[in-house]
Amino acid sequence: MKFPHSHKPCFKLDALVLFVKIRKIRRMAELNAYVRRVGRTPAAPTRRTGGWKLAYADFLTALCALFLVLWLVHGATTEQKESVAEQFGAVSLSASPAATAQNDPVETLAETLKRSALLSDGTLPVTLTEMDGRLRIDLMDPDRAPMFEKGEAGLNAHGEQLIRLTAQALSLVVYDISIEGHTDSDPVRRTNYSNWDLSADRANAARRSLVANGLSPERVRSVAGLADTRPLDLSATNLPLNRRLSIVIHVE
Repeated sequence: MKFPHSHKPCFKLDALVLFVKIRKIRRMAELNAYVRRVGRTPAAPTRRTGGWKLAYADFLTALCALFLVLWLVHGATTEQKESVAEQFGAVSLSASPAATAQNDPVETLAETLKRSALLSDGTLPVTLTEMDGRLRIDLMDPDRAPMFEKGEAGLNAHGEQLIRLTAQALSLVVYDISIEGHTDSDPVRRTNYSNWDLSADRANAARRSLVANGLSPERVRSVAGLADTRPLDLSATNLPLNRRLSIVIHVE
């Protein structure tokens, strides 16, 4: 048989007919049991009194209700399912911590960058910090693996490698960036040249290298030299760990 539009109306009709038949069987079983109980007919085995019909009717009623619920749930949208679940005290999926994390662009960006060669290695002097609406990549400049020679603004071979990996990581996202240069508090031994000059020159050297490795110049929002004004260790501003390049990704 072919249906002109949809099978759903026919399904509803079949379910209604089945339900009516079940009610009829149940009513007949109850009536038969009543007659057996109050009449003069001697007691008979359960299989002959019609009691099984009552149990069978209960089973069919439950089965019919199950199929009706499955059919209704199948046609419901995700929002409707969540609304029904909330009526029974369930926590909405959209309000769960996992869903919130998926909807946070900063956390999503962090997960993307962690899969890059820059951050997945685990041995490179690189840290990733999540901030409000921003993400900061810190390229550290330790003594054991410096990016710059002491007091110099040009990147060495190790520094160029880090910048190349940074450019590859930034190619995975589309947000603008800011570049910050940081130094320790040890003064520069050059006339008319301070940590302000050194940090600014190093940040600009990083910008040039990023662009040379494929970063679009339009994505660079600002380049700044901050000298030793933002040390990572406030108790020892002269330590090498305060020397670094910071790539700030502006998500918002």
